[in-house]
Amino acid sequence: MDKKPEPGPLFFLSFMLTLASLTKKPLLPMPASPIFDLFDLKDRVYLVTGATGALAGSAADYLAAQGARVVYLGRSAEKLDAALVRCRAAAPDAQVFAAVADVLDREALERARDAILAKWGRIDGLLNGAGGNMPGATITPDKSFADLDFEAFSQVIDLNLHGTVLPTLVFLPAMIAAKRGAIVNFSSAASAQALTRVVGYSAAKAAVDNFTRWLAVDAARRTGGAVRVNAVLPGFFLGDQNRRLLLNEDGTLTDRGRTIQQKTPFGRFGSKEELHGAIHYLLADASRFVTGTVLAVDGGFGAFSGV
Repeated sequence: MDKKPEPGPLFFLSFMLTLASLTKKPLLPMPASPIFDLFDLKDRVYLVTGATGALAGSAADYLAAQGARVVYLGRSAEKLDAALVRCRAAAPDAQVFAAVADVLDREALERARDAILAKWGRIDGLLNGAGGNMPGATITPDKSFADLDFEAFSQVIDLNLHGTVLPTLVFLPAMIAAKRGAIVNFSSAASAQALTRVVGYSAAKAAVDNFTRWLAVDAARRTGGAVRVNAVLPGFFLGDQNRRLLLNEDGTLTDRGRTIQQKTPFGRFGSKEELHGAIHYLLADASRFVTGTVLAVDGGFGAFSGV
């Protein structure tokens, strides 16, 4: 009679992993891993501006789910309350609170800073996610540059550029004092190449790129690299502001939406969750020798000439 083979190490490993999955508890202590340390955000304090928006709000939710302490900053108390409810529904133990402030209101930003420092004692990072466009700052196909609404153009510059610079002015000193911090700005696919229509938004985001590089150099030289400044460059992601520009009422692509997808090697729009990894990396210690970088998350849009 043949002797049955004895279970090998793979059998025991499979058994242990299955049992751990069923009990929801590790059966053996897991050794610390340097790779986990590099990406650990637990108890870090991050402020997210524009946190009631689609991309910045999703990023704030993600950071909270990773164990970070997250401040949601926005203009509407009602929208901020809804954002916190959404966050806590997904992550009941999330450490979050809301700060009502306009990114162009220095006094309100300073009150938010003081509240953060009083509650958590420090600020480890800033995600400058506030921004947007206005119809008057765009040139539609039936108009020319001569029809530009300069007041709307100025307002778009204010929101996107000044709305990045002013929060940085207010929150950066706390990072410098602590000799630790990371700032991540929001760039755009419109910053590095000419896109039709969005003249105001393009100009503002190009300025954000330059500001990112300038401040990265200045902060690095003043802090010995303790404070880093980078930007994430989203490609085309569907949101409330651009949905009607990219999709018809029936959900089909508009001519502009079709052109964008044809120039995107991935052949689609991005989903907001696909920004999380880049933002995580730029805030974490994994990027501690990275500054002045504009990191594209665009499905190859910026790399492709279209030919």
